[in-house]
Amino acid sequence: MSALGLAAAYLIGAIPVGYLVARLGGGVDIRAAGSGNIGATNVLRTLGALPAVATLLGDVAKGFLAVSVARAAGEAPPWAAVGAVLAIAGNCWPVFLRFRGGKGVATGFGAFLALAPWATAPTALVWVVVAASFRYVSLASIMACLCLPIGVAVLGYPHAATAAGAAAATIIIYRHRDNLGRLLAGNERRLGDRAASA
Repeated sequence: MSALGLAAAYLIGAIPVGYLVARLGGGVDIRAAGSGNIGATNVLRTLGALPAVATLLGDVAKGFLAVSVARAAGEAPPWAAVGAVLAIAGNCWPVFLRFRGGKGVATGFGAFLALAPWATAPTALVWVVVAASFRYVSLASIMACLCLPIGVAVLGYPHAATAAGAAAATIIIYRHRDNLGRLLAGNERRLGDRAASA
């Protein structure tokens, strides 16, 4: 039963929300527009605010649902923690899109909202402060991810949740490796910039 719950967590995480929103809302293949990423930031730059909000909320919801399913399948803390990591992996490498997915930030937020809810508040605050100060979504996401496992540990959640926070941060920062290169080169796009025409 627990193995099925973990498989379900991955498959829920793999639902390509941004791809579906872009297809249904504008007939656009979001993978061929802007940065090619299926996440809310690229949807915002390509299609505007409403599709981006729908993508963001959908990604958060699927992360929360994935952890809830994993927890229901196995009551011990490690099952929910592994479910959180698998949901993020599903978002980043979705079987439905030949393993070409998003960067895991919104799905990770939803997953930890279910796994370690109090730790998401300081993490979200870091994201907002960095994004508002520098207007780099990627930098805000990276800084927030670095804070996540620290917050989980300091707030006394089980060790499995702290390990999941570290794994989530590793995956998400790895998915931002190209953004890191552009940040260092000084040519990363800022929040509010429109996507270049495909």
